[in-house]
Amino acid sequence: MDDFQIQKMAVIGAGQMGHQIAMLGALGGIHTALYDVDKEALAKAQISLEMLMDQWVVKKKITDMEKTAAFNLLQFTSDLEKAAGDADYVIEAVVEKLDVKREIFGKLDKITPQHAILATNSSTIVNSLLAEATSRPEKVCNMHFFFPPLVMDCVEVVMSGQTSEETAQISLELCRRINRTGLLLRKEISGFVANRILGALQKEAMHLYEEGIADYKEIDLIVKKALRHPIGPFELMDLSGIDVAYYVMQQQYAETGDPKDKPSSFIEEKVKAGELGRKTGKGFYEYPKKEVKTP
Repeated sequence: MDDFQIQKMAVIGAGQMGHQIAMLGALGGIHTALYDVDKEALAKAQISLEMLMDQWVVKKKITDMEKTAAFNLLQFTSDLEKAAGDADYVIEAVVEKLDVKREIFGKLDKITPQHAILATNSSTIVNSLLAEATSRPEKVCNMHFFFPPLVMDCVEVVMSGQTSEETAQISLELCRRINRTGLLLRKEISGFVANRILGALQKEAMHLYEEGIADYKEIDLIVKKALRHPIGPFELMDLSGIDVAYYVMQQQYAETGDPKDKPSSFIEEKVKAGELGRKTGKGFYEYPKKEVKTP
């Protein structure tokens, strides 16, 4: 491990998680490439990060010089080989679908240097299912960030039975470099720790709503007022994306076959209707677009 230095990091997927993870890398002084096959997604990611960092400068979280230095280390590209071909550490942050992730890991295994560590930001899919698509299972792990990564100070680093101790320790060191608290789980389980606890709460909330015990607004309010949670379970699904919750439940159901893990019909209806939460302007709640006033 003493000889392993992360000089370049690549983040695969410029969605709501990926672009912020990439920014953490750049803020940590690491040359970071953000890849997405969709050039429009990359453009949106760049605009979003510029706005966020401008806010950080105003709030004095960082200086204007630090912001400029970070963006100088950040590269946006739709060329996978350019992004990851010389990367020491890769974090995959694409859609929560096993087949898509396995395809990405297969490609990464072919184009990255042999020493490169391949991590997944998956919130539920264990890394051993992805390591099978590579020739380096000892260099595969989960690096599970929480939404939004630029705010949430926690990363679950998860080992499989084949993940090496070196890979785990390098991943924890990376967490330190990007100013995040890394917590190591030496035994993999779908959903890890935080999402299993959160998932239990969400399942019960959806069951209560489906049974007509309480409206989703009432459930959110009770959770906030009685349990002192900053946000209710339905508000949280809107924030992180109802489609994300749907894919997570689909994956869990595929693994367990337990009907309790199957996505609720009303979640499926929301996804089919394109009502995915804040990112589409409507989920359980509605989110009117804010007008941008020009001077």
